[in-house]
Amino acid sequence: MFDHYLKKNLIENFSLQKVKNFETESVLNEDQLNNIYHYLKKHQHEEDGQIITLYDQMLVRLAQNEVNQLIVDLEKVMSLYH
Repeated sequence: MFDHYLKKNLIENFSLQKVKNFETESVLNEDQLNNIYHYLKKHQHEEDGQIITLYDQMLVRLAQNEVNQLIVDLEKVMSLYH
């Protein structure tokens, strides 16, 4: 029973540990991951890229190619949910 919970819990949460050159520790659940993914997909062709917030206070600009790479990374993680 306990082993099942651990496996399920590992799949339901994702830890984001690095964005660009910044170390971070953010745990995202499946819904949060999906929300970020869909937002980035909707805006992935914007030439100015996107700005994300780390630690609810530090703004980090992602260039368009970095947004696209993050989308690819998120798709890899999302494949683990299915």
